[in-house]
This record gives sequence, C-alpha cells and structure tokens, in this order.
Amino acid sequence: MPRKLRDWLRDLRRAGFEELPGRGKGDHAVWAHPLALEHQLTIDGQPGDDAKHYQEKQLRAALAAVEARRAGREG
Repeated sequence: MPRKLRDWLRDLRRAGFEELPGRGKGDHAVWAHPLALEHQLTIDGQPGDDAKHYQEKQLRAALAAVEARRAGREG
C-alpha cells in the first residue's frame, strides 16, 4: 500500500525541505532544500491522497541526495 502524501511531506520537513511560496498552482506545490537545489520537487495532490509510484521514487531520490550532501560535508 502506498504511503500518504502527508507522510512524505512530514519526512521532507524533517529533512529540511521547505515549500517555496508562490510556486505551483492548484494542488501543486514546489519543495526545495538548500543543500540540493537541483532536486526541487513538484508535488501534486492533497495530503490525504496516496502517493503515486513516480512521486515516491522522486521523494526517495531527493532525500538520498540531501543525505549524501550532508555526509560529504561532514566527512
């Protein structure tokens, strides 16, 4: 069973991602992290919706990129 978007958004906030104000229309929102600006995410849907397979793949990749950047800075 796919995770809900609200769960992914909570994980993004914990990782340091922020929703960019004024970006996206309707139920689309753009999220970015200062360490991984090339991984801006456009997330569509309401928080109670199931995440689509492609969204889960994009979210995992963005979270992994941030973790890799953090590891590179610390090491």
